[in-house]
Amino acid sequence: MNTQSDNQALYFMKYLILSLSIISSGFLSSCNGEIQKKEPVDYVNNRIGNISHLLVPTFPTCQLPNSMLRMIPEHNEFVTDRMNGLPLNVPSHRQGSVLLLMPYCGNEKDIPSNISYRYDQEKTYPYYYSVLLDDYGIFTEFAPAKQSAIYSCTFEEPGERIIQLKTTGKGEISANGNVLSGYDVYHNIKHYFYMEFNETPISVANKENGRAYLKFDDKINNVKLRYGISFIDADQAKKNLEKEIKDYDLQSVSKNARNEWNKALGKIDIEGGTEDEKTVFYTALYRSHERMINISEDGRYFSGFDNQVHQDDGVPFWTDDWIWDTYHALHPLQTILNPAQEEEKLVSYLRMYDHSGWMPTFPCVFGDAHCMNGNHSTAIFADALAKDLKFDIRKAYEALNNTVLNETMIPWCRAPKTELDDFYHQNGWFPALHPDEKETVEGVSEFEQREAVAVTQAASYDDWCISRLAKELGDKDGYNFHIKRAYNYRNLFNKETGFFHPKDKDGNFIEPFDYIFSGGIGARAYYDENNAWTYIWNVHHNMADLIDLFDGKEKFINKLDQLFNEGMHRSKWTYYAVHPDATGNVGQFVMGNEPSFHIPYLYNYVSQPWKTQKRIRMLMESWFRNDLMGICGDEDGGGMSAFYVFSAMGFYPATTGLPYYVIGSPLFDKSTINLDNGKKFTVIARNNSHDNKYIQSATLNGEKLDRTYFSHKDIMEGGTLILEMGNRPNKKWAVSQDAVPPSEGIEIKLMN
Repeated sequence: MNTQSDNQALYFMKYLILSLSIISSGFLSSCNGEIQKKEPVDYVNNRIGNISHLLVPTFPTCQLPNSMLRMIPEHNEFVTDRMNGLPLNVPSHRQGSVLLLMPYCGNEKDIPSNISYRYDQEKTYPYYYSVLLDDYGIFTEFAPAKQSAIYSCTFEEPGERIIQLKTTGKGEISANGNVLSGYDVYHNIKHYFYMEFNETPISVANKENGRAYLKFDDKINNVKLRYGISFIDADQAKKNLEKEIKDYDLQSVSKNARNEWNKALGKIDIEGGTEDEKTVFYTALYRSHERMINISEDGRYFSGFDNQVHQDDGVPFWTDDWIWDTYHALHPLQTILNPAQEEEKLVSYLRMYDHSGWMPTFPCVFGDAHCMNGNHSTAIFADALAKDLKFDIRKAYEALNNTVLNETMIPWCRAPKTELDDFYHQNGWFPALHPDEKETVEGVSEFEQREAVAVTQAASYDDWCISRLAKELGDKDGYNFHIKRAYNYRNLFNKETGFFHPKDKDGNFIEPFDYIFSGGIGARAYYDENNAWTYIWNVHHNMADLIDLFDGKEKFINKLDQLFNEGMHRSKWTYYAVHPDATGNVGQFVMGNEPSFHIPYLYNYVSQPWKTQKRIRMLMESWFRNDLMGICGDEDGGGMSAFYVFSAMGFYPATTGLPYYVIGSPLFDKSTINLDNGKKFTVIARNNSHDNKYIQSATLNGEKLDRTYFSHKDIMEGGTLILEMGNRPNKKWAVSQDAVPPSEGIEIKLMN
């Protein structure tokens, strides 16, 4: 047996070898004594946001881009010093682990039934993870492939060497020599695995409740295990392992993962900015590649929407998407970076419809979690149509039309339509309850409630999105039907106050009413996660009409200015007790929640673009930082990160479903998107700095640009946008009516 000092020496050599391997692969590499430029993945700090402001933190995810397998250590943010184990997989974003790996060193009789590890020296990268489980002297490493991974456990202390595997659901584990296989149960579906060890255990014990204990010779100081996962069966898990990992070379697997990340992140090159800003940018781009995930396995996939295995016919199946969060920015970003994959995702949504009869709202590996309000799969299809992606338009129209007209709009409820939906279809608004009225409709959650204004606005937008498909198909009746309903938000606009105000079934505004605090937790009786101030601006598809509802630009501007200035009117702790989702405040503006993302860009629509430039810079610099609390709200697996990626490059898709991007203020001197078609789109900000945030003039491909937007075609055909920057606003640039971004328009335009 080695002494403790021998084990420490062994640990040092292993760490040195890994460090040299990383160095040789480009991490702080050198040539002729000069330090080379860092690669994109070297800027990723997946600890950013690991402590939340109020609700859910980000997670230090170790995985390949958009891969089926991901590992997140089982610890509660960074507010405790305990870890519950190391998972083989986290099947759905922040939805929990399956199959915990729990190594142990000591006397077997002393093993706790549930180990709570203290840990130290944790190092986490997208492509490699390591931690010292210091109570037991076990140094553990991990590296991911797409559907398989490898762990290494180095025992530094004397004692019995035991590897435990524990299911988190009602699973089963079987052992045969150095091989384990079985499944865990996750949200009522089976998650299979196949695992091989580099050493043969001297004993294996299967315990009750889905546990296996493997005991190894105490002269063995290092045990490695490689494994594959599957949603089909254990045999497929074995095939997935054999396809991806041939041996026990963890460094090789890590290096391959690192290369995959550099390939994905390298689609955007940035120049200028601080090291912290580059770190925040590439970390945001990394988080924009967590979901959706590709779960096809050798041409087959398991669908949680009908619990069947299907052939994918050469088009991979994608899932794990929370569309209420991701339609704003994540899908539009992936449409630019990975258009072929985005087309596969659209096919996947149509398959989900085939398997279940409804278009999902929050598709997961186990089916539709069906959360939030609206059905904004409409938005990603409308956006795909506007940006020339290929999909079955007629089938998409059929699926979306059927879902919107026949499924209930009640938030967080997956069921056929109810009397509330019939009321909406007949009257054009979702009826709200007065504070003293009791709910009488089955399916309405006591906590989520009716969200009456948010539902009305979401349904209006969904109808607009569907109208785009009907128009493309030449369906005059379908288009006219949906475009009329796309204006239903008008029914709730209160001209006297300038807010969207809930109405009861008789058409009366709910009174008395507090636009900050009415509606309970998250204002959910009437809005959702945010109060009335956020939902003033929730008319993505027709900003021109919203301006008209305000009787023109001046009142619109005054209200928008007031948004960023309006106080909380209570102490912070009492305010956030009512609105825990509404973090990242600037006045009543909420940076930390998705419905707010487009709001800073709205000054462009009323000929004051310099206010957008000032505000967007302030928001990026204030609320997106390189530290443990550097994300101001629930990041939601790429939703918030994609907003930052766009904004840091200097533009944003304010209306998903229109092929335009609204200009802000670039954070970097130069951003280049390396497109899949071999072309490049570059944004150059000349004379750019912290103070020089204001656009003085602009050119696009050498031609003068005096408007606050450009098209998707401008990006995909390649080109260069040059912005001349200065430290004072140029209030003459892009202020004419022709300079404002397009929207549907003020009047209802019917097809003849």
